[in-house]
Amino acid sequence: MTPTLVREHLPQAGPALRVDRGARARDWSEIQERMLVPLYEAVYERLGVGSGTRLLGLGCGSGLALLMAASRGAVLTGVESRSPERLALARQRLTPEAGSTRAGDGTRAVEGTRAVEGTRLVAGPPGDAVGPADAQRPPYNLVTAFEPVGCLAGDAEGLGELLAAATPLAERGAPVVLVGWGPPERCATSSVLRVATRLADPLRAAGSWRPALRDDLEEVAQRAGLRPDGSGRVACPFGYAGVDSALKGLLSTGLFDAAVSATDRAQVDKEVTEALHPYRRADGTVWMPNVFRYLIARVV
Repeated sequence: MTPTLVREHLPQAGPALRVDRGARARDWSEIQERMLVPLYEAVYERLGVGSGTRLLGLGCGSGLALLMAASRGAVLTGVESRSPERLALARQRLTPEAGSTRAGDGTRAVEGTRAVEGTRLVAGPPGDAVGPADAQRPPYNLVTAFEPVGCLAGDAEGLGELLAAATPLAERGAPVVLVGWGPPERCATSSVLRVATRLADPLRAAGSWRPALRDDLEEVAQRAGLRPDGSGRVACPFGYAGVDSALKGLLSTGLFDAAVSATDRAQVDKEVTEALHPYRRADGTVWMPNVFRYLIARVV
């Protein structure tokens, strides 16, 4: 069961969790998604992403990582089965119908972006990106899974299902990129995310944040039948204009959903605000240094 489905089926120890998913998707796109830009850049540079790259992005979200690959000349396919609201924003960024937002659908156009011809965005599993006309298309030569794994109970299993469906679409030897949080002692945000675990008790086994483990990525790759072929660490500080922005960005990740279900939104906002206090600067901005780790594994 994927992490999102796990969260949706949590027993409700507190008030029912009601989420404005359109607003959450916008918060993700406008605030939180950019925090991993240094990671995307490092991976693309290391792998030489360019005009010969045929990229399959798993869990593509609102499409920033895909947009960066497109700027290097890559041909893109993105799949996103968990958040239709994020996928709608990705379509506005990347596809020819960008800006043709339906009234009342909870999304709006993403400014400063352009349509990228040839991009495919699919609301479903990777296999849904393959049609009858694709028999002559070259297989993908890069697969990315940029959503950090190992921070929610059950997320590794959900990624394993995606990889099982995606790797048959990639050529032999193609790199598959997996991402996780770095050691907790090198991630200032870990101290804030611990609020989610503490407040979610006794639900934490099913849907709240946990510290990353050293071999999370290798274990996922091994179960998927992939061959590890290098790794790296990238500094990805989380910087926000203020506490309100930090709250919106962090809650847009979904990592606090179990905590909100177990208590209420006001309690979570209060305790996260307190946890952010050590990272507030004199000008009111919030700055949390973090390190993320990526693993490059090969299709065998």
